[in-house]
Amino acid sequence: MSLTLAERAEAVLRTADGRAKAALSREHAAAWLAARDGSGPAMEIGRANPPDRPARPDRPELLAPRDVPRRRPGTPAGRIALLHAVAHIELNAIDLHWDIIARFAHVPMPMGFYDDWVRAADDESRHFVMVSECLEAMGSSYGALTAHAGMWRAAEDTKIDLLGRLAVVPMVLEARGLDVTPGMVAVFRKAAETKAVESLETIYAEEVSHVAYGSKWFHFLCGREDRDPKDVFHELVRHYFHGALKPPFNEEKRAEAGLPPDFYWPLAEAH
Repeated sequence: MSLTLAERAEAVLRTADGRAKAALSREHAAAWLAARDGSGPAMEIGRANPPDRPARPDRPELLAPRDVPRRRPGTPAGRIALLHAVAHIELNAIDLHWDIIARFAHVPMPMGFYDDWVRAADDESRHFVMVSECLEAMGSSYGALTAHAGMWRAAEDTKIDLLGRLAVVPMVLEARGLDVTPGMVAVFRKAAETKAVESLETIYAEEVSHVAYGSKWFHFLCGREDRDPKDVFHELVRHYFHGALKPPFNEEKRAEAGLPPDFYWPLAEAH
């Protein structure tokens, strides 16, 4: 009997090794997209029993955010640390996109919802592998340094609230990536690290669509419940997100992703 989409999502969440997780993610994404375009067997959404936290490799050691060492990006060690942090974000993003499918499979949603998050998970899987290869080319690897233990907090906080998950993960956390990635690209361009520049530019271009998926389905659910999206967004971010949003904001890319300024500026720290 073939696995449902939700069961496939759970299988990715229960895979610990980063490369194995990315490979399984890509395999399941391909199977779903083939089912959707008719080139593969049909697949049901189904139901799953996702873990509260996804499986993780033994390394990196996960530390409280304040305990992760800060390194200057002007040095080779600093650039390795920066890429290691990006790899860690991408690994968590694979799980976040499969988790929204597995955890909320009981919520009736159009098929396009699943298409979008499967594609996003597939993108993040490629991103993780790309950044891992950059680290290896620089003489390091994912797991060689410590990493941030707080990445899954947003998922835990919103595990029973689909609107909250959409507000905080794609529309706050991934939107933050649109703000900071151009600065990272500049660091690696200055150091003539071509492979890292190419990888980060790919991530930057593709993350716009992930923020857009969040905005699209957030607005869809608000419309279905006849609620004002901006008011709901402000309420949910204040409830679930710890701290103010930090400018400067990449207003152009945020607008491209369907995130207007009156959504995020009222939540910004004093400016």
